[in-house]
Amino acid sequence: MTTAIYPGTFDPMTRGHEDLVRRACSLFDQLIVAVAISRSKSTWFDLQERIAIAQAVFAGEAKVRIIPFEGLLVDVMRKEHAKVVIRGVRSVTDFDYEVPMAGMNRRMLPGMETVFLLPADDLAHVSGSLVREIAKMGGPFEPFVPEVVVPWIK
Repeated sequence: MTTAIYPGTFDPMTRGHEDLVRRACSLFDQLIVAVAISRSKSTWFDLQERIAIAQAVFAGEAKVRIIPFEGLLVDVMRKEHAKVVIRGVRSVTDFDYEVPMAGMNRRMLPGMETVFLLPADDLAHVSGSLVREIAKMGGPFEPFVPEVVVPWIK
């Protein structure tokens, strides 16, 4: 059984995140959505809320498991017996950030693979920070998040 981990803050969970998870499920036997406890980022939703939102988005998806995580990704990967990390790459900037991280992770956990998935064309511009900004200004954020996420933001 091949287990992959998709780590992130998911603040909030967007349609881009949802799309990546659903596509990754077609590639792996199990996908763990690892919701990060972030000390360096201030989040809009607390950890328990972000976990609850992720659980609501993927309710009924047998291949998806939601867990919290803090610390090094490689430690979670060891604990969960995962060999693959999934990362979404929307732009060259994302890629330039992710490649060194992938190299460092592989150095700490030999045999670990990072799989980069491109977003669907209509979701390439979506990010949690942009969704938060639109929502704070009273704009129409709804097209950018799964329907079950809307009440959490309103």
